Order: sequence, then C-alpha cells, then structure tokens
Amino acid sequence: MSTADSTSATGVLASSDDRLPKEVKQVGVVVVLGTIMAILDTTIVAVALATLARDFHTSITTIQWVTTGYLLALAVVIPLSGWAVHRFGAKPVYIVSLALFITGSALCRLAWSAGVLVAFRVLQGLGGGMIMPVGQTIMARSAGPDKMNKVMALIGVPTLLGPILGPVLGGLIVSNFSWRWIFFINVPIGIVALFLSFRFLPIAGGDRNHRLDVIGFLLLAPGLSLLVYGLSEVGSEGGFSSRGVQVSLAVSIVLILGFVLRSLRAPEPLLDLRLFKRFNFTMASVCIFLVGTTLYGTMFLLPLYYEIVRGESAWKAGLLMAPQGIGAALVIRTSAKMADKYGTRRTVPVGMALLALGTLAYTQVSGSTSYAFLAIALFVRGIGLGFGMMPVFAAAYQGLSHEEVPRASTSTNIIRQVGGSIGVAVFAVVLQHAITGQFPHHAPSLGAMPSTALPATIVDRLASAFATSFWWSFAVCAIAIVPAVFLPGPLKTDPGVLRGLEDAEAANLDDVAEIIPE
Repeated sequence: MSTADSTSATGVLASSDDRLPKEVKQVGVVVVLGTIMAILDTTIVAVALATLARDFHTSITTIQWVTTGYLLALAVVIPLSGWAVHRFGAKPVYIVSLALFITGSALCRLAWSAGVLVAFRVLQGLGGGMIMPVGQTIMARSAGPDKMNKVMALIGVPTLLGPILGPVLGGLIVSNFSWRWIFFINVPIGIVALFLSFRFLPIAGGDRNHRLDVIGFLLLAPGLSLLVYGLSEVGSEGGFSSRGVQVSLAVSIVLILGFVLRSLRAPEPLLDLRLFKRFNFTMASVCIFLVGTTLYGTMFLLPLYYEIVRGESAWKAGLLMAPQGIGAALVIRTSAKMADKYGTRRTVPVGMALLALGTLAYTQVSGSTSYAFLAIALFVRGIGLGFGMMPVFAAAYQGLSHEEVPRASTSTNIIRQVGGSIGVAVFAVVLQHAITGQFPHHAPSLGAMPSTALPATIVDRLASAFATSFWWSFAVCAIAIVPAVFLPGPLKTDPGVLRGLEDAEAANLDDVAEIIPE
C-alpha cells in the first residue's frame, strides 16, 4: 500500500470522532421512520387495553395478547432477518417488511373481535420484526463499528423513546378518535418510509450461497410461542398445576433445547449461538433481555393502573406516563458520549440502579398516591432507561467483525422482544393473581369494569394488587445491575490496527470494520 493510501487509512480512524456523513444520516432517516412505527406499536395500544377489554368483553389475560402476540411475532420472525439479508440484500428485505407491516396495520383497524385483532397484530408483527434488525444492520454497515455508539444514539431515539412515548400518542388517539386509528396512523407514515427507502437505501447484492435453517425455525417458532402461551395461561388455568400449562411449557422447553443443539451443529444456524462465546456479547444480551422484560412489562401495567385504579381517561393516562420519555430523551445523547469515554461498565449499572429506584416508588402505590411523586419516579426511571439501554446494544457489537454484525443484530433484537413478550405475559398473570387474592370470592374482570370512578374500598384493594405486580418489575431491574457491572470498558484502538491497514488491499470502511480489535 502506498503512503497516500496509508494516510487515507489513518484518516478513516482519525475521523471516527467526526459527525456522521450525510449519506449515513439519510439512511438513518429511513431506518428511524420504519423503526419508529414498529417500536411505537409495541406499546401504543397499552392505554387502549382497558377500552379493548370493555369493547370485546374479555379479561386481562386474554386482552394482553394484543400486546404479547405482536411482541412474540416480532421475536419469531427476527431470526429470518439474518438469512434474508444475506440471500436477497438488506434493501429489498427492508422494503418488503415495511409493506407487510403497513398491510397488517390497515387490517387491525378492521378487527371485529379480540381474536381477530390478535391475529392481525401477529401479521403486523411479522413485518415489523424484520424492520428493526435489518435497519440496524444497514446502519451498522453504513457507519462501521468505530461509530457504533453514535449510530446507536441516532437509531436509539425510536428504539428507546418509541415504547415510552407510545402510550402518550395512543391515549390522545383513543380519547379523541377511536382505538382503530392507533393502527391506521401507520399507513401514511409507512408510505413515506417506503418512498424514502427506494431513494436513499444503498443497494447490496444478495448471496445465494446462504441457506435458511428450516429445521431450526420449525423448532424455535413454536418453542417460543408455547413458552409464552404456557406462562400466560397460568393466570386463567389454575396455576402451574394445570395440565395444559404443564404440557405447553414442557413441549416448549424440549423444542428450545432442540433448537440450541441444532444451532450449535448447523453450518448456517438461524441464530449464531457461537456469539455467546464472547463474554461481552453474553453480558450485554442478559441486560437486553432484562431491560426488555421490565420495559414492556411495566408499560403494560402503568396505563391500567392509571385508568382502572385512578379512573383517568386514556389520554390522561398517556400524559401521566410522559415523564419517563422526557427523562430518557434528556440523557440519550449524553449516555452515548459517556459510554464512549468511560465504557458501558461504568454507565450502564448506574442506569439500571436508577431504573430500579424509579420502579421502587410504584411498589408503594395506593388509590390516592400523589401524581407529582409518581411523575418524579417515572422521570428517574426514564433517565435509567436512557443510560441503561442503548449503550448496552453498542456493547453487544463491540469487538464484532463486519460479517458478524447482522447475526448479532438478529440475536439482540430477538432477545429484547422475547424478554418483552415474557414480561407482559408474566406481569399480566401476576396482576390477575394479585387481584384474585384481593377479591377471593369474586375477582372483577377487566372487561366488566366501568370507565367511571370505582368505590374507595375497591380502589384501595386494586391498588394493592398493582403494587404487588410492580415489585416484580423492581426485582427484574435490580437483577439487571449484576450483568451490567461485567460489561466492557471504553473501546481502545490498538496500534496494530494501523499496521493491519497497511497490509489491507483497500482502506475502505468495510476493511476497517473487519479488523477493529476486540
């Protein structure tokens, strides 16, 4: 390599602290638009669950499938994204995913029963599930691993704020229009995202040498589905002693174990479990799972508390959850800079501790707890999410090669969605059991509860049931501190990188991405 080329190569590394190039920002706009829709729909229906339960005359454990079914569909289809990107290229896969998501959104608006709505939500999730990992792959390949914290801060806006701001937007829509508009609003936004995708996304050819691990998919998809189904049925089938619950969980464990064995032996597994040999990736994945559990699980509980216990309307319940989004928005950029400077090992544990502290306040809720106190607690919780979520994703990518990025993106996204679906299912069961414990002779059904204020005696007992449920969320946050302290420190550039660049044939970003040290 010539001196000029070597200087150019050095410039690539030297510019790692500069702002993102225009082309990367354009790609980021496309990815953010698609991701914000898929992420918003994970929680935008949260404030509508009480309304849906009343409209469709159903229970907590049934209506939670509107959220759980979507999250589970996201998780099930995500493993296909890595193969699809290799086989067809990232751009066409992203465009098809957008189209499928838009179609599912339009159909959800037409749902005439809870079962039909859940089915259409699953279809919507099948499209949304590939939007996020494929979008992250496109961004990671465009920017390179040396800019991963900046990239994650950019696409972290919808990833982090989407689930938090979803209830606020959903509450405004439900109160002023109808719950059906929650889904239809995706259609015009999706059309814009499709247009920009055709224009700005880079074209990368597919590789027909890669094969889909069909056996692995046939083991994983029903395995995850039966696991979440079994956990969700605990609340309505008499606990773990129910034969149906036992069979579902037993079969799911067998299928998941079979998937693990298959993945370790398959030449091209659906999920690259070999990534878990990397300690950084394993610790980051545990954190991602636990954050997904408490994020989506708590977002399921909060609007129900405000609407059922406090008698608030959907839009007020959404606004009462806004402090969490404000807290996260204020620190999301700062968290990326601090993670760059001090490493995730120092920043993420602080975030997890703040997340636990904010959740702890909700374990003391009553029928008359001060809204100001709860708002401060949610604000603290939001700051914790800002410091504890996006830096973890950046830590998961640290030390990975260019070829490993799509597989890592697939794994981290499925881990988060599985954590979320399990969190919603388990917290719904805990809430139902807590309500039954408070009303042993006749537990009130969510679908039968009036939208007006309840008597004080009933309100206090319902508040106690919610407080019990929030203890579970607090426990998850506290446990997440443990793996967080084992995350990596700040990324250091090895002098050998420059020597490696001198031996490389071209000093382009892909070459740099392949030799960034672990």
